[in-house]
Amino acid sequence: MFSGVAMQRLDIRTQRGDSHLWLTALGLSLLANTALVATVGFVTMKSLRLREKSAQAPKPPAVPEDVAAAPESAEKTASGIASRVLTKGIGTVHPKATDQVKVHYSGWTTDGKIFDSSVMRDEPIVFPLNQVIPGWTEGVQLMVEGEKRRLWIPAKLAYGESPPPGAPAGTLVFDVELIQIVK
Repeated sequence: MFSGVAMQRLDIRTQRGDSHLWLTALGLSLLANTALVATVGFVTMKSLRLREKSAQAPKPPAVPEDVAAAPESAEKTASGIASRVLTKGIGTVHPKATDQVKVHYSGWTTDGKIFDSSVMRDEPIVFPLNQVIPGWTEGVQLMVEGEKRRLWIPAKLAYGESPPPGAPAGTLVFDVELIQIVK
């Protein structure tokens, strides 16, 4: 259609803070009248990583077969938490209530609905053990690093039977992997 069209692609990479920024310009120079048309786009490294993650987002973990109730073989604490080891850990050190821990977890209601999962976000979480629901504070103290354990936490040690909006009610089931005791 146009005679004498020259196409040029220019990639410029710069760094701003901890993000990389690319500027890509595609210019069409119409030699007949020297007009320039340019399309410019900006892409940050963070947006590229988010696009990549969403394309590869982990699938939700399978609903545990025993989500409705703890099996008879589960260990039980005096407060009513039931648990069973899914994967043995390493070492003998248990976190204290005042420690920070790094964990991966998934949580379900007893009807099998998942309500939260660091596994699905593909990002472990670090938190002070004494600033979570009491069932977590007690249950995670049973673990050692590298251990994965399923916890059945009664409502009285979770969010209760009539929780605040957005929180699940009743007994909750968690699969927790204790990655590290941060201290």
